[in-house]
Amino acid sequence: MEDIDVIELMITAQVYNDNTELDESDLPPQVRKAAWNGKSNIERPLEVSTDFAEEVYSNGEAEDAWEAVERLPFTDRESMSGELRFTVDDIAEDWFLDNADSERIRDNPVLAYAYGEEFDVSYEEAAADNRPKEADAEWVHGLVREVIGEGEEAEEMLELVDIFAPEEIEQNLDEIVLTEEQEKEVKKVMKAIEHRDYLREVGLSEIGKLLFVGPPGTGKTSTAKALSGRLELPFIEVKLSMLTSQYLGETAKNVDKVFEIAKLLSPCILFIDEFDSIAKTRDSDEHAALKRAVNTLLKSIDEVSLVRDSVLLIGATNHPKMLDYAAWRRFDEIVEFPAPDERMRAEIFRIITHEVEIEDFDADELAEETEGLTGSDLRLVLREAVLEALTSDRTKLSQEDLLNAVENFEKRKNLKELDMMDGDTPLDDDSEGHSHEHGHGGHEHVGHNH
Repeated sequence: MEDIDVIELMITAQVYNDNTELDESDLPPQVRKAAWNGKSNIERPLEVSTDFAEEVYSNGEAEDAWEAVERLPFTDRESMSGELRFTVDDIAEDWFLDNADSERIRDNPVLAYAYGEEFDVSYEEAAADNRPKEADAEWVHGLVREVIGEGEEAEEMLELVDIFAPEEIEQNLDEIVLTEEQEKEVKKVMKAIEHRDYLREVGLSEIGKLLFVGPPGTGKTSTAKALSGRLELPFIEVKLSMLTSQYLGETAKNVDKVFEIAKLLSPCILFIDEFDSIAKTRDSDEHAALKRAVNTLLKSIDEVSLVRDSVLLIGATNHPKMLDYAAWRRFDEIVEFPAPDERMRAEIFRIITHEVEIEDFDADELAEETEGLTGSDLRLVLREAVLEALTSDRTKLSQEDLLNAVENFEKRKNLKELDMMDGDTPLDDDSEGHSHEHGHGGHEHVGHNH
C-alpha cells in the first residue's frame, strides 16, 4: 500500500468522527467492510490502527501500514494498540490535499463532503455513486442477528427465510434472457423503486407486489435475485412450504418477524416462493395454528408497501390454478414466466456456454432441438456434455457433444414422465437458480446450515 492510501484512511476517519450528519453509506465500501465488527452500525470514534489499515488495503497480502507512513514527519503510532495518529493535523491535511487528485476525492463521499469544493467534486454525486451500506453482507447479517437474537426461537424463525446481501447475489440481470413483457415489468419496478417519494405524493401506495407465474426452471427466482443485485437491495426469501412443517411452533409469530426484518432492511426485496402452498394449507384440515400463520401472512402482505415501507414483494408459484381469489387480489402485477421459445433458447445457450470452448458451435441448431426445455434444462444439457467430454479427457467440446447431451436428456425426461404416470413421485429437481441465467447463485442460509 502507498502512503497516501493510509493518510486518506486516517483523514476519512477524522472527518467521519467530526461530522455526525455523515453515516455509514458515506464511507467507502472497503472501509465499511473492515469496520462493521458484527454489528449493524459503525460506532464513533472510528479509529485507524495498523491492522485496520492493512485489512482495508492489503487485499489479502501482507503489507505494513506503518512502514508506508513512518517516514512522514506528521505521523505517529501507539506502540501497544497500533493506533495511527497525526502529530500535527494541519500539516497532515495540507500534505494530503497536495498529493490527492479529484478521482480519489470522488471515490470517497466523506472526503467529498469535506474537500469537494477544492477539487470541483460534488458530495451529492459522490454519495449517489457510492455503494450503499444496505449492499454490505456485514450490515445485512449484523442487523438480522440483532433483530432475531439467539436461541431456539431464532433458529425456528431462520427455518422460514434465507437472507442475502446484494454483494452475495451472483445472478446477473444482463445474463438472464427475458421476454419482452418480463423486461417491461422489470423496468417498471425499477422506476417505481427509484421514484417512491413521487408515488407517495400522488397517493399510489398499492404498487410493488408482483406475482411470478410459470413452470419450474423458467427463471422466477433467478430474476428476483438478479433484481436484488442490480438494485443493490437485500434479498429475503421466504420458504412458504415450511409453514406446514409440524416442527414449527410459533409460526405466526415468526411470520410477523419476517416482515419486521424486511422493513428494517428496507429498501429490500421480499420474495415468497411456493405461494401456492397457501392454498394447500387453507383448504386442508391442518392444525389451527398453521391456519393462523397463513392468515397472518396474508394480512402482513396487505399491510406492507413498496411506496410506504420500501419493500418490494414478489411472490412465485409453479401452480397458479391452485391460487384462489384472496391470493390473486393481493398482487398488482402478474408476470408470466413461460418455457423459453426458440429465440430465447438460442440466447440462453450462447450465455451459458460463453466460457466453454466448443468447436462448430451453433446455438440456433441446439434451440431447434430443445423445444419445451426450460433454462434449467438447458444448463443440465450443458453439464451432461461437459462431463461426458471429461470422461474422454477432453475440455474442448463439439456441437455433436451438445446434440448427444440433448438426446440423452430427452430420454431421461421421458423415463421420468413414465414414472409419474405409474404413480411414482420423482425427486424434486426444480432449481430456479439454474434457470434462464448463467452461473449458480451462491446460497447462504443465515445462521443455519443444512
